[in-house]
Amino acid sequence: MPPSGNLPLTAMIMEKDISLHVLYQNKFSTISGIKSFMNTVCAWIFTDIFQHMMGIAPQVVLNQPLVIPGFPHPLFGNVTIVPRAMDHDFPIGGLWGWHPCNNVTEDERTLFLTFSRGFLVSEDEIREVFTRIRGVCVENVHMRDNVHSGEQALFGRMVLRSVTNVDQAWNGRRVAKYRVNGKHIWARKYERRE
Repeated sequence: MPPSGNLPLTAMIMEKDISLHVLYQNKFSTISGIKSFMNTVCAWIFTDIFQHMMGIAPQVVLNQPLVIPGFPHPLFGNVTIVPRAMDHDFPIGGLWGWHPCNNVTEDERTLFLTFSRGFLVSEDEIREVFTRIRGVCVENVHMRDNVHSGEQALFGRMVLRSVTNVDQAWNGRRVAKYRVNGKHIWARKYERRE
């Protein structure tokens, strides 16, 4: 890779400038796109190769989902393939009807929010600050439910309309800081804890 961070071969294929910086700025959209591509296009085309790689006999029952954990890396989650007969048709829209935003889970579109102690932040204020800065992008806000009357929630989750909104709100930082009515809100990418 050149010292500039540019990816000339990728840029040539995509017919636009692509750099590591652009991929990093759009990290969550990129990861979601790869996951979606693996679970749709690759799972349809390379079913036989996945089965061979996993050491599964080709005569596995057709139409039974086969989950490959953490492929090609745990970051991308599981790939679910469904073995089909060789003459099986592709879904409506064909193979190239695929779009990276088609299979994005709610967790992939969620930010984890924390608030300053002593400054009550309401759901309306959260929506206000993100709508003012990013446009209409908030789908839902979940505040901590076990807060007693008069107490403040110290954290919450905000579901955005798209994973692109997550990249915009995060803006390449580990933690994004926002302010509404003199109150601080810290946002980072939500990671579900089991």
